[in-house]
Amino acid sequence: MSADLAGKTAFVTGAARGIGRACAVEFAAAGADLMLVDITRNLPGVPYPLGSQSQLDYTAELCREHGATVVTQAVDVREFTEIRAAVQVAHERFGRLDVLLNNAGIAAPSGKVAHDIAESEWRLMLDVDLSGAWRTIATVGRIMVTQRSGSIVNVASTAGLVGYRHFAGYVAAKHGLVGLTKAVALDYAPNGVRVNALCPGSVRDSSEYEGRMLAEIARSLGVGVDEHESVFVQAQPTNKLVEPGEVAAAARWLASDDARGVTGAVVTVDGGFTAR
Repeated sequence: MSADLAGKTAFVTGAARGIGRACAVEFAAAGADLMLVDITRNLPGVPYPLGSQSQLDYTAELCREHGATVVTQAVDVREFTEIRAAVQVAHERFGRLDVLLNNAGIAAPSGKVAHDIAESEWRLMLDVDLSGAWRTIATVGRIMVTQRSGSIVNVASTAGLVGYRHFAGYVAAKHGLVGLTKAVALDYAPNGVRVNALCPGSVRDSSEYEGRMLAEIARSLGVGVDEHESVFVQAQPTNKLVEPGEVAAAARWLASDDARGVTGAVVTVDGGFTAR
């Protein structure tokens, strides 16, 4: 792998496992130093375990194997004070912030028709998946604008491009994140800061990265754990699930200077799902 992030510092949310871990390791292998954050505790209303401190520590360990300097901190993206504290730690430690990967997100509470969604469930989904990204952008973006350089990559979803039955909150949040990406890209373009959205499709729950997003989506739809991957494969034009490393490679490119002419874009890594 080329060292196309050498000398850069990346701030990664939702880094404890899954796509966040895959991207963090990819960035480290490409030469970046990292500030890795995750909530490290469970949330009332989210019906599955979230990333833990031990998982976040393990992500950091994997990154250090590539020679990266890594700092970790527990952050709930619903809380501006926690985001600001972590950004301050990162900026003081590294002197600059070159990449922001907004990956923190939840897939549930979901699995209901729109009129059965409780207001608390709706608020929770948007607060984490959409407002959380805005809070991080509002904090890191200020530093990048001052630097007059930086790359922000927002991990959205194919749910940011098409609708999914029984996932109104998630779809609304991810569509909002795509819209936020485009608006902020225009805000920041005069200052040399790029902002792009990355839309993964059905990503395999790799044991290496401890991902479980696909399984939780399947659970919300009432699909058995033992058959969920085969169900999603049937919808893939490539007849296979997307690998976490494929998403991470796209994130690395968007973060790097090789993508210097790309801003306000929506990049899909979905095996052709949204081409139909």
